[in-house]
Amino acid sequence: MRYKIIALSMLLFPLASTAVHASGSRPSQVSVGISTPGVSIGINMPAYPRLIPVPGYPVYYDPYATSNYFFYDGLYWVFHGDNWYASSWYNGPWDMIGYDYVPLYVLRVPVRYYRQPPAYFRGWRDDAPPHWGEHWGRDWEQRRSGWDQWDRRAAPAPAPLPAYQREYSGDRYPREAEQQRSIQSEHYRYQPREPVTQQYIQRQGQPNQQRQQEQMRQQEQQGQQRQLDQQRQQDQERQQGQQRQQEQQRQQDQQRQQEQQVQQRQLDQQRQQNQQREQGQQRQQEQQRQQDQQRQLDQQRQQDQQRQQGQQRQQEQQRQQDQQRQQQQQGQQRQLDQQRQQDQQRVQGQQQQKDQQHQQGQSQQRSQATDQGNQGGPQDKGRKYQDGEGDQNR
Repeated sequence: MRYKIIALSMLLFPLASTAVHASGSRPSQVSVGISTPGVSIGINMPAYPRLIPVPGYPVYYDPYATSNYFFYDGLYWVFHGDNWYASSWYNGPWDMIGYDYVPLYVLRVPVRYYRQPPAYFRGWRDDAPPHWGEHWGRDWEQRRSGWDQWDRRAAPAPAPLPAYQREYSGDRYPREAEQQRSIQSEHYRYQPREPVTQQYIQRQGQPNQQRQQEQMRQQEQQGQQRQLDQQRQQDQERQQGQQRQQEQQRQQDQQRQQEQQVQQRQLDQQRQQNQQREQGQQRQQEQQRQQDQQRQLDQQRQQDQQRQQGQQRQQEQQRQQDQQRQQQQQGQQRQLDQQRQQDQQRVQGQQQQKDQQHQQGQSQQRSQATDQGNQGGPQDKGRKYQDGEGDQNR
């Protein structure tokens, strides 16, 4: 439906289609997309709306309306059912305007001024315009490139409100297009600046026969456009089918890769477990080998210690035997020494007795000699003297 409205709006008028500049300036020649003229969209405004300027924008909005209701450049604008509608009177009838022809300043109104925002507005910043490019597609955003960028200081002044329409409400509200045009031409002198508004006003001034011819031409173009849309839809469906197949193939490839990765992980885990088990067995074998070696070393050490202890005991016994033998020898030597000493002492005693006896004998001889000398005279003295030397020599 969205592409139909855009395409039909481009084919309605024979004028050359020229894109609207992002700043809102007027091109020399343009066709506007009034694709469904004079319809009722289920919005009833029984009295003139209470319009308030949107701060910083040449646009008015009604904060008390139950719809997304705006006024800009001499026309009332309503966003309803994902479509834009325009009217020169506050309660319609309404004409649907193609997406490519809605004035940029209307599209730039921030989200917070939409009194009945659609569900897809949720999550968007309320101080920024709706994401029309995201919603209407890349083609629309390319055609209206830069729609959300402008110099705020160069914004035009708001159009004056058609306050004369306050006098027309209820039964007095004009329903016929000619009556509305007649009253408007009498009370409202504002000259619109937007091409879509200018075309809208010119279209209202056309006679009924010309409007009927235009509608017939529009219906023929709509039929052609429907065929184009069907072909485009079939192409899109075929592309979507191919994309789905590619996506399915990609998902299958991903699933197969994931399965292979899972299998590889399982193999890696199994290999790791086997390695860990082998390493555990090797560690156990190494520990057992080390324990066996340690046991052998301990046994060898114990045997060496026992052998050393046996040798030490034998050496100690030998040393004790040697000590005993030495002690025995020393005892025997002492006995021998004592015996020798006793023998020496006995010999010495015997010698002393002999010496004493000899001395006693000599003493007796001397005393006898003395007695004899006293009795014999000088010869005896000489003999005594000789005897005395003889004793000394002895």
